[in-house]
Amino acid sequence: MARRNLTILKRLLGCSLASSSSVPPAPGVGLSLDFKRSVTYMPRPGDGAPRAVTLIPGDGIGPLVTGAVEQVMEAMHAPVYFERFEVHGDMTKVPQEVIDSIQKNKVCLKGGLDTPVGGGVSSLNVQLRKELDLYASLVNCFNLPGLPTRHQNVDIVVIRENTEGEYSGLEHEVVPGVVESLKVITKFCSERIAKYAFEYAYLNNRKKVTAVHKANIMKLADGLFLESCREIATKYPGIKYNEIIVDNCCMQLVSKPEQFDVMVTPNLYGNLVANTAAGIAGGTGVMPGGNAGADHAIFEQGASAGNVGNEKLVKQKKANPVALLLSSAMMLRHLQFPSFADRLETAVKRVISEGRYRTKDLGGQSTTQEVVDAVVAVLD
Repeated sequence: MARRNLTILKRLLGCSLASSSSVPPAPGVGLSLDFKRSVTYMPRPGDGAPRAVTLIPGDGIGPLVTGAVEQVMEAMHAPVYFERFEVHGDMTKVPQEVIDSIQKNKVCLKGGLDTPVGGGVSSLNVQLRKELDLYASLVNCFNLPGLPTRHQNVDIVVIRENTEGEYSGLEHEVVPGVVESLKVITKFCSERIAKYAFEYAYLNNRKKVTAVHKANIMKLADGLFLESCREIATKYPGIKYNEIIVDNCCMQLVSKPEQFDVMVTPNLYGNLVANTAAGIAGGTGVMPGGNAGADHAIFEQGASAGNVGNEKLVKQKKANPVALLLSSAMMLRHLQFPSFADRLETAVKRVISEGRYRTKDLGGQSTTQEVVDAVVAVLD
């Protein structure tokens, strides 16, 4: 009788239970309840105000894919607006007005910036990370429903230290024909990236963190990194922690990637591991990512390989916008607009699953605009 009375009362009040383990309707009442949303998001006053986001279209396919994001955001009426700046990889430094904009807005969406090979030209990507202290790079590599890959059940998050290691940029020619390049590892940076990885795992219900290293050879540098990871691991007893040497890691990735969950790495290893994991899970064109610091975040295509495409892709306008669309969903969640992020992710995954509109890297012949139109068409 009590169960029946509760059900009738719910019907009269027009409410729903805050738990998915609800009391079923009593026989004969014929009550249909909707339990899709179990917890209501309660924003702080002003959370719904549109947010300014710095936009760097970048080089190559960058303007194509950032343009795709702009179209989808407009179609969703997402509460963001963009401040656009022209930055290109052949510049000697990032213009100060761009740095000022990111520091003011706290968030940036970026297309790929071309990095000249050799010649002593500094990477603007590295400049941005150092200037804004974006110490954590995060790339999420996972199987998309309907997209065939050699491995299933792949869902790997690669968290990479972003400011030191081999990317410190400390190189000099000792004597003609002999160049010395310094790898810098500090306890401070190693501890904070380890803490970021464990905090990410804890907040996202991840079960395991794997530290990637080469401490069998670089006993002091990578040894310090490992020592820092072990210390932080003791503060998260509910998360499993293990370690793997980077060469074995690459072999395990291509043979049994489903064993990995969250991976934390020094700078160079993370770049290699993230691109390898992206290739396993469907390609660099579908993997989202971003760079975060204490105060600022830049969202971009997760895997760096091929992120500026080639002239043929640009000319044919067939760049894959999926990676940056998913990265922009990460950005929306970072800005505390979770419903908009969910809508965007659901629409992108639906288009991929249906398989009618795919760019060449995913086995189709669609243009960037055709994929964008398909995503807009299925937005809830």
